[in-house]
Amino acid sequence: MSTIPDIDEASRKAAVARQAMLTKPSGALGLLEPLSAWVCAVQGSCPPRAFSRPALVILAGDHGVARTAGTSAYPPEVTAQMVLNFLAGGAAANVLARMVGASVKVVDVSVDADPAYAPPDVVRHRIRRGSGSIHCEDAMTREETTASLDLGDDLAATVIDAQADIVIPGDMGIGNTTPATTLICILTSTDPASAVGRGTGIDDATLTRKAACISLAIDRGRAFSHEPLGLLAAVGSPDIAAMTGLVLGAARRGVPVILDGIVSCAAALVARQMDPAVVAWMTAGHLSTEPAARVALASLGLVPVVDLQLRLGEGTGALLALNALNAAAVTLAEMATFDSAGVSNRDV
Repeated sequence: MSTIPDIDEASRKAAVARQAMLTKPSGALGLLEPLSAWVCAVQGSCPPRAFSRPALVILAGDHGVARTAGTSAYPPEVTAQMVLNFLAGGAAANVLARMVGASVKVVDVSVDADPAYAPPDVVRHRIRRGSGSIHCEDAMTREETTASLDLGDDLAATVIDAQADIVIPGDMGIGNTTPATTLICILTSTDPASAVGRGTGIDDATLTRKAACISLAIDRGRAFSHEPLGLLAAVGSPDIAAMTGLVLGAARRGVPVILDGIVSCAAALVARQMDPAVVAWMTAGHLSTEPAARVALASLGLVPVVDLQLRLGEGTGALLALNALNAAAVTLAEMATFDSAGVSNRDV
């Protein structure tokens, strides 16, 4: 039985009815109109309000394939370096978070570095140091997988207890598009030949190695396609498992989630397998350039809010989408109706 509450369909219907009364042609605000209805449904209120306390949770972890198989354009050491950059406020995600007023929480879930590299509050949640090379070994144990899922749920509780009204899962991890693509291919029965992307901008030789690793990982993980815990343990990673727990934890507490790129899309697919009710609490922030992300969004039935050809991760696309979500909310809430403005509506 699902532990996730239903979104408020009455508020969604009220939003659709109110849209028809606003001083504009029907459908003239494009995707802002269904987005406003979703906002009403997840807030349980029509008219809606703009989201004022967004929380970005960046989950950092390293992936064995990046070190052993050379699947990324950057060395694994960049993950720890970027964690420090987040803490200093210098990453793109920090800049965009400041722009939209989002809090930023950075968590080392499985970075492959001595824990002394970062402040204790960042590394105290660490599940393990790095993850296994999924083309030839498990990413982690089942016990570590359960701990990662629980960590994500705990993080959802932490930011929601601090009054977050929408949650954005951010990712940081050299090589993380490899397990993400593997999970998406397995859960959507997609041929990897059409799903493997260039991630951080890899060259043709690296792309060939990455595709080969993903094919091997799919062969290893396919037996767990209907067992999410086993699937994450075999071919996922602690950070993706924690993100899955974060998405589920937010939905269980009645707080919506903006998905970002391929990593959060993979986590969303696993979360759906664990509880299909979670999808109603999600919206897709943007359309990643990664082919597997498009596959995942199609499977989830989600339409991306923006398409800016982003491939950075970190939560950047979701942060940009937040402005559009808030535009959807305030136009529905604050625009005049035909009656209140004394504007003639078309004959029907």
